Amino acid sequence: MKIGVISLGCTKNLVDSEVMLGLAQQAGHELTNDAAGADVLVVNTCAFINSAKQESIDTILEMAQHKKDGACRRLIVTGCLAERYRDELRAEIPEIDAVLGTGEVPEIVKAIGGAAMPHGVTPLTFFRSNGSQIPSESQIRLESQIPNPKSLPTYIYDADTPRLMATPKHYAYVKIAEGCDYKCAFCIIPTLRGHYRSRPADSIVREARSLAARGVKEILLISQDTTFYGIDRQERGALARLLRELNAVDGLAWIRLLYLYPTTIDEPTLAAMAECEKVCKYIDLPLQHASNPVLKRMKRPGTRQKYDELLQRIRDRVPGVALRTTFITGFPGETGADVDELCRFVSDHAFDHVGVFTYSHEEGTSAYEFRDDVPARVTTARRAKVMSLQKRLVRQRLRTRIGERVRILVDGPASDHELVLKGRLVTQAPDIDGCVYLTECDTSTLKMGDLADVEIVGARGYDLLARPR
Repeated sequence: MKIGVISLGCTKNLVDSEVMLGLAQQAGHELTNDAAGADVLVVNTCAFINSAKQESIDTILEMAQHKKDGACRRLIVTGCLAERYRDELRAEIPEIDAVLGTGEVPEIVKAIGGAAMPHGVTPLTFFRSNGSQIPSESQIRLESQIPNPKSLPTYIYDADTPRLMATPKHYAYVKIAEGCDYKCAFCIIPTLRGHYRSRPADSIVREARSLAARGVKEILLISQDTTFYGIDRQERGALARLLRELNAVDGLAWIRLLYLYPTTIDEPTLAAMAECEKVCKYIDLPLQHASNPVLKRMKRPGTRQKYDELLQRIRDRVPGVALRTTFITGFPGETGADVDELCRFVSDHAFDHVGVFTYSHEEGTSAYEFRDDVPARVTTARRAKVMSLQKRLVRQRLRTRIGERVRILVDGPASDHELVLKGRLVTQAPDIDGCVYLTECDTSTLKMGDLADVEIVGARGYDLLARPR
């Protein structure tokens, strides 16, 4: 049959989608990007915050219409929304034939073949991002129940698992662990993904070698907390050892770490990052806030002072490192003074990349019980304030880079001009950071996945302009 997969949410979810595609292909099914021509449609959902749940519901309903129209035989819903609302999805959207949670990825072939999967789960009504309720014909009412810890997902793929890449051919995400053991007040992920569990290092290295043999130049190591790698198995220093092993893999050019955690960044990891030529001098460190009262209420480790010390230590140990972080505005009880503190923190540390999210009130989290919510309009305004500050700071720093000679990894033609190439510095991750636009270049000789030496000639927003040298 022709199988179409729609993957929503984070890169960790994307890897699950790639595994499902690989398993389906191995079973003899044909894959298609045309939803209208698919015999089976799979929606791999996200349920991290309300806007993600909204997108998941909208996508499921859109795909359900293909089944109503008679083109699609089966509709399968997988991922975090499926893990959280199994029974309700089947009851509210009868077009769904099978529901697979985050730990049931290997069951995709059975679900495609026709076996309906078991499903098992404070009312919630979905709203659009602008606050308006979904029209009555697509209103979905779901109920969620926190799973028994004994039933939490335990699955994680390995190097031998079939996987069909959905990213451009020159970079790939490698999930080195699954799950999370932290209890951050705003986060539902431990409930949806289970306890933290690391993959064996030899499995990761074998996968990296296989990817490099297929032409992958950059691998991005991901998990809920990448620096916790190995600690669940009492293997201190495991991440540093893994980085050094990966650094020796022929064919790889860049090894990037995403989703680090402030309390688990150790000296061996920083040393490996500083000493291994292929490991990107890039740290993605979601800090979430910088005001001590907010951090305490979020159940986040550390304080503003400890974060100051950590960031200085990182810069001392890894000269030239690029720092990326994310923050949340509008957490219950947050004040204007807390946001002022956050802005001072952003100004003090000159982050290369900052993302800011507005707080989402999620059932099943400890923060759900708080009653001192920040009004939505205030939350949005606070996000805009932090992002406006970051944009000004980045604009100033990027202008100072004009005239530098640097190396970029070519991602391919720019979306709006076929004679302009789009690439990235070693300090820029795909999709989430700015990029480099390369003009005056020979697009017949420079191809996707090539490394190119360029000179920076301009800056535009979060992006740089360059020409070959």
